[in-house]
Formats: sequence, structure tokens, C-alpha cells
Amino acid sequence: MSDHLGVAVVRAQPDRPDITRLDAMPDRCEVLPGDAVVARRGGGLLWVDAPGSPALVSALHACLGVTGPGADRVLAAVAGQVSSLASGGVSFALVLSNDAGTGVALWAGKGQPAVDGVPVSGSSVDGGTLATGFALGRSLYVGPGQSAPGTPPGVSYDLVEGTVPGGGATLHLSAAAPAAAAPVQAPAQSSFSTGTDAGFGAGRGASAARPDSGEQTAFWRPDPSEAAPILRFDDGMVVTIDEDLVLGRRPDNHEMVASGSARAVPIADTQNVLSSAHAALTRSGREVSLVDLGSLNGTHVAGPEATEWTQLEPGVAHPLSDGDRLLLGWTVITFEQPQE
Repeated sequence: MSDHLGVAVVRAQPDRPDITRLDAMPDRCEVLPGDAVVARRGGGLLWVDAPGSPALVSALHACLGVTGPGADRVLAAVAGQVSSLASGGVSFALVLSNDAGTGVALWAGKGQPAVDGVPVSGSSVDGGTLATGFALGRSLYVGPGQSAPGTPPGVSYDLVEGTVPGGGATLHLSAAAPAAAAPVQAPAQSSFSTGTDAGFGAGRGASAARPDSGEQTAFWRPDPSEAAPILRFDDGMVVTIDEDLVLGRRPDNHEMVASGSARAVPIADTQNVLSSAHAALTRSGREVSLVDLGSLNGTHVAGPEATEWTQLEPGVAHPLSDGDRLLLGWTVITFEQPQE
């Protein structure tokens, strides 16, 4: 029992095989860039946007280890504490899955879980909405509003385990585990009373094998055989420059993308300071150049040790060096060129 939240904590018991986690791991968890928090643990998924409320984020994060009988009661009790933990408005969506392939979900505000693109419905509880026993389908979404459309390869990134910045996430589920498979015990949780977000992501799968699909992220170890330069965004997203790129708020319609000569890299823009097609990166052998595409607020660059930004002239290519920083709107990106 947690004194801070006053809710019972479900723990894994050696003689309670019914308390399990989903044994069939999702094939891929696509996390969209953004300023909120996305967490994954086993078959559980969380999105939470609660600025200034680390206690609430930590409480919901701890719920990822809760599953099996009684999970709905624990989540309902947590929902009742949301208003006392959150400062101002809060949005979140939390889904837990079990070995039977069904889910338990809790959400509030703009948060919404959806299965195969269909929003999950539930019953109102004090502090949110609770749903239990629904089928997980082929894809499971958590985030704000309706399920997000598919994003181009290299924009979303695959979260194996842990916590990252993100504007929402979709799990693409694998087939259900065979009935004879040994259940996986839910990890014991010490309490729901964590007051800060320190220690988040301790279970990140940084050493896990990288799948063939998707781009490198800050939580994968790069394949040493890959010599392509990369862009490392300030929110943790990493994009490989294996072809020309167009960056911006909605770069899909730019002529370079439409003609197939470049790949679109959308950037989350909550401040509305990015142009639809803001800047491009072009390759010529190992050299990579940055070009401003006539953006409204300009494209800036600074060397690794520079203390001031230099604004680029529209249409004029600027060769990049390892460690250069790019400023597009309020987004800071570091260019990394691997050694030969």
C-alpha cells in the first residue's frame, strides 16, 4: 500500500501464475516525435503530457508493471488521485495488456487509446476513464486524440523498452503467444509514490538487436558497419542521412520529395515557427550540405565551439562538418559525420 496515493500495489507472486504480462512482444513500437512522454514496458504502453507534474508521470509510469486480476481496481484508484497530483490540466493514456491478449486502459484529457484505429470506450471514474477486457487487435495506439496516421520511415522510432520523449506511440502487435508458453511474471513494483522522474528508462534496451526496419535512435547502438552521417535531434530522434532530406513542418509536398529525389522528415512544431519545407540536406559523396528553402524564420548553423548562430542565405548550400549544430525554428539538431 502506498501512503502517497493510497492504492494497493499488485505484485508478482511465485504461486500466482495468473498475474502475467503479454508473452508475445509487439513487433514494433513507433514513437512519434514530441514534447510529451512515451513509455513502454513489456506489453504496456503509456503516453502522458503533464508539464510540471513529475509525481503524476512517475505514478502512471509505475503502473506499467501492473497487470492481471485487480489491475482495473488499481488504475481506478490512481485515477482518483490525478487531480491532487497534477498541477493544472493533464492528459494521459495508459494501456496494460495481459497473457490473454486483452487490455486494461486508463486515460484522461486529450489522451486516448485506440485499437486498429478505433478509439477504446470505457466508463467514467473519478479522474479519468477506465476500460477493461478489450481485445488488443493488430495495432494499439496511445496519444492525444485519434490514432495518428502512418509516418514516413525514419521519422518515428522503435522503442524496445523504457521512456522517451514522444507525441504518441503505436504498437504493432505480433501473433498471440502459444497457450503452452510459460507465463512471464510481472515485475514487482516498490510503490506508486515516486516524487520525481529520476531513474526513468532504467530498463531501456540499448543493447537489444536492432531490427532491419526504421532508423537508428538514441537508444540503439549504431551498427559499426554503417558509415552514413546522422542528424541527432534534441528530443532524442536520430535520422540517418542515407539520401537527400527535406525537413520541415509538412515537407511531403516539396518538389524534391514529390519527385522522389529526397525523403521527407517532418518535425513536430508546437510553436508554429517552422515552414512546411524549411531546409534540405543534400549529399555529394561524403560531403553533406545544408540549404535553407526560403523558410520564414530562417535556418541557422553553428560549429561545435561557436557561441553564436549564423543564418544561412536561402538557396545557398552550406557544407557541414562533424559536430555542427543546426537550428530550425526552436529545434536544435546536431550533425554527426562518422570517421572514415
